[in-house]
Amino acid sequence: MSEDLFINEIFLSIQGESTYAGEPCAFVRLGRCDLRCRWCDTEYAFHEGVAMSIPEIEAVVQAYPTDLVEITGGEPLLQDNVHLLVERLIQDGKKVLIETGGHRDISGVHSDSTLIYDVKCPDSGMSHRNCWANIPLLREQDEVKFVIASREDYEWAKGKIKEHGLSSRHSVLLSPVWNSLAPKDLAEWILDDGLRVRMQVQIHKILWGSSARGV
Repeated sequence: MSEDLFINEIFLSIQGESTYAGEPCAFVRLGRCDLRCRWCDTEYAFHEGVAMSIPEIEAVVQAYPTDLVEITGGEPLLQDNVHLLVERLIQDGKKVLIETGGHRDISGVHSDSTLIYDVKCPDSGMSHRNCWANIPLLREQDEVKFVIASREDYEWAKGKIKEHGLSSRHSVLLSPVWNSLAPKDLAEWILDDGLRVRMQVQIHKILWGSSARGV
């Protein structure tokens, strides 16, 4: 069976989000996605890409001076061979993050990987696709992310965090949609509510701009 994956881009950058924000990180962006979030900033990954073998991907990643790797997309869990790639990278001594939407089965992910689990809020237009059966499968190291476009999104996320006890078990990340919600507003809501979360902004966009690719 072929071990190829449909790859949109591989690059070295500063990790812009999660509890690893600020660290040098190799990114492997897989092509294709089965969601269409209204605020998506990587629509080019839906269709653009080339087939690469896992050894080819490993060779590119190994050339970068970092042991932190993020598998992202698109939606990486659409491609079954991603699990073999993650296993190989972990065998290579890499710390592997997998950024995935809240709608794909996570039961098969490698036990030594870390999920950045992106729960879709209502303003994304995709909240009906969230798979709540995944929540009990999240491990202690996994991080839960909510991208917030409005006060309504924030209140919805706050309710889900409480309903599922997320902040007592995981790092919970709240991120404002770029050029849609002022970061200051989100910060003030979090402080007013005493919410036990980590607010994040997209550092890579601050450094290189919102339209830059390969960063």
